[in-house]
Amino acid sequence: MAVLDRLHAVLKKYLILPSTETTDAIVLWIAATHAQQAWTHAPRLVIKAPEKRCGKSRLLDVVDGTCYRPFMTVNSSTAAICRSIGDVDPPTILLDEADTVFGGKAAEANEELRGLLNAGHQRNRPMTRWDHQKKELERIPTFAMAALAGIGSMPDTIEDRAVIVKMRRRTKSEEVEPFRSRRDGPALRQLAEDLSSWLRPNLTELENAEPAMPLEDRAADTWEPLIAVADLAGGNWPERARRAAQALNAAREGDAEYSDRLRLLIDCRTAFADLEAIPSTVLLERLKGLTESPWAEYNNGAGLTPMKLGVLLKEYEIGSENITFLQPTGRVKGFQRDWFTDAWQRYCPPEDVPATEPYKPYKPYADPQNPSSDNVRLFQTRTA
Repeated sequence: MAVLDRLHAVLKKYLILPSTETTDAIVLWIAATHAQQAWTHAPRLVIKAPEKRCGKSRLLDVVDGTCYRPFMTVNSSTAAICRSIGDVDPPTILLDEADTVFGGKAAEANEELRGLLNAGHQRNRPMTRWDHQKKELERIPTFAMAALAGIGSMPDTIEDRAVIVKMRRRTKSEEVEPFRSRRDGPALRQLAEDLSSWLRPNLTELENAEPAMPLEDRAADTWEPLIAVADLAGGNWPERARRAAQALNAAREGDAEYSDRLRLLIDCRTAFADLEAIPSTVLLERLKGLTESPWAEYNNGAGLTPMKLGVLLKEYEIGSENITFLQPTGRVKGFQRDWFTDAWQRYCPPEDVPATEPYKPYKPYADPQNPSSDNVRLFQTRTA
């Protein structure tokens, strides 16, 4: 579709974007804002960079000029944003300087806004308030596409619902044309009108679309509107959309910041290596020895303790028990590999095949009825 190609050319004119896939994703996200009535999920667009002067605000200017009914805000209250959404034809929320909203001490004060952005990712997730004047419950719509720009990462619950664009500062050899809203704005608004003229008559087709998705779960929910738009456009856009979805989602998973619980679960897998069981003290020692992990300085510098280890693993229904190991270790608190495998499969990213350890001091105790047997079995006593 020619209008997508025109939008692609505009992005290349004013911005240096990190990859072709990123440019394609932004094009499709902007286009999808013009068909919000067709979607079950409203993907977020997170525009982030490590430093200033990386083009975040310039990209948001272009999005503002070409998206559907832009609602630009920097410090609007959550109530004001809610009242601006509406139930039938929501605007596109554009939040600049988002790092000042969700970073540092401001994050706790803006939990309600984060909740709004999380709820608004899916249709029919209203905020409910008590109207004191009418003395009745009021259901406030939250569903709307939203773009956020700022330095550093956004809250993980927002990034989990977003197409993520990681901007970089231009080098001296990378040139773009200057953007002036008064001069260039009318052309962008014309492009926005052309996008609406193409997509609005096709809302029913887009609403009923079930595109083949290269992703699963929430990532598929987020990317489905973009891929539906690409399929409607035809040409090479369907292939480009799916390639962009896979590339940007893989990059996001590689950059994901894990919670303490998940970080611990992943590191326990590393600490176990190929052992069948491990004493709690040795597991803690190995965890603290992982130089890229926080456990040596965890708990305000005191390091990970047995109690903290138990608290973090409890959510995965994993706990230490008395296990009998070969001497001189004997019967001590420890963990079996089997107790972790289900959680590792469900929650952890794929792992590289671990190297085999040359020495396994914590092999479980041999069967006393058949000491020479090659079949080793574990003796354990569960604590009362």
